[in-house]
Amino acid sequence: MARSKKYRQVAKAIEASRLYELEEAVELVKQVSCTTFDGSVDLAVNLGVDPRHADQNVRGAVSLPHGLGRQVRVLVFAKGEKAAEAEQNEADYVGGDDLAEKINGGWLDFDRVVATPDMMKLVGKLGRVLGPRGLMPNPKLGTVTFEVAKAIRELKAGRAEFKCDKAGIIHASAGRVGFPPAELVANITAIIDELLRLRPAAAKATYLKRIAIAPTMGPGIAINPLRFRR
Repeated sequence: MARSKKYRQVAKAIEASRLYELEEAVELVKQVSCTTFDGSVDLAVNLGVDPRHADQNVRGAVSLPHGLGRQVRVLVFAKGEKAAEAEQNEADYVGGDDLAEKINGGWLDFDRVVATPDMMKLVGKLGRVLGPRGLMPNPKLGTVTFEVAKAIRELKAGRAEFKCDKAGIIHASAGRVGFPPAELVANITAIIDELLRLRPAAAKATYLKRIAIAPTMGPGIAINPLRFRR
């Protein structure tokens, strides 16, 4: 893969064989970002699990102490009192059949979807559109719920969601390059603490195998996983 001149230049600041301490990595990620805008800081964790087995498929979400640093547009499928609750708690879009029709027509101007359980029959028909984009409501993520106000607040405040891929790797946003270092450290720690909490009992190998962070455009920085192993 061809790399830009700027990418190759900033990559020289990273020792490829070194495992950095988290605080060092956070300082370095700011130096190696190749964007002119305030890009995201992305976390990747290689877990010692076999996702082919349902009891080792790690998936979850965690509210970040310092948010994601961007506006989150929340769409809510609800009716009656729950629709009114969603509107009162600043959901960006609230509805039912009308929203489903717009989505089927190609409209996707939202970032997260919440649905009350009684609306899932309707929402389920949108699986082919929402599923591949990671937008399908899921009770494990707290987005299929009658606690509409709570779900909206958490999503708008900034929440990292993750699911391990076929290789056992999770990817999650941990904030923005422009965040103070201490805030990035706190956000990353919150995600890894949640991963540790969700460790499957069937995962017998080393659980946190490799950890790395990277800016939206820029090289990855390996982090010493021993800090988090328990």
